[in-house]
Amino acid sequence: MNRLTYWIAGLSIALSGAAARAEDAPVVVELFTSQGCSSCPPADAVLAELGEHANVIPLALHVDYWDYIGWPDAFADPEFTKRQKGYARAAGRRSIYTPQMVIGGRYDVVGSRPMKVVDAINHAAAKPALARLSLLREGDTLEIRAEPLAALPVTMVHLVRYTPQTRVEILDGENAGRSVTYTHIAHGWEFLGRWDGAEPLEMDVPVEGDDPVVVMLQEEGYGPILAAARLR
Repeated sequence: MNRLTYWIAGLSIALSGAAARAEDAPVVVELFTSQGCSSCPPADAVLAELGEHANVIPLALHVDYWDYIGWPDAFADPEFTKRQKGYARAAGRRSIYTPQMVIGGRYDVVGSRPMKVVDAINHAAAKPALARLSLLREGDTLEIRAEPLAALPVTMVHLVRYTPQTRVEILDGENAGRSVTYTHIAHGWEFLGRWDGAEPLEMDVPVEGDDPVVVMLQEEGYGPILAAARLR
């Protein structure tokens, strides 16, 4: 058993301390990854393991800046690169990298370091909830309801879908010849509006298809994710 496999095997035990706190307030883990990055498959494996835990909402945001090497990532979206740059600016950094995990909108770690990831998830799970968020789907309509639990900053309401799992045969670039299973592949990201918490939030938005739906309330300016919910 190599070191990464050993660490991944310990994720369930390490995350158990956060489960009770975060079951009703799951922690969003965003992995910035690429099929063209040779350092990313271990982080992709960590993200897949995180998906086994109800207290975590993992999302793989495939970026496009590795495509020039020779293997265009079919899941890449320039908006995800823009989001990663937004996090970097908010943190006062000039550069971005893969595989990076941003946890709860608050902490960032190298995504292939499971114990660092777990520590960040536990820290994020310990933060007090500022809003209660619920989702209900009626046919092709998603009902979003939220109420503040404390004074809120200006909050951005985001919706994103994800593909649960796909296996890809990579023919070129740094991972040429590898077959990689990708999970929680984000797509269809939408900004739905702003909410100041003065009144309860009520939104009805159209959704189609069977892919899981995630809604996040995030402080404006790439700040902390204050609440998140998912329908699978």
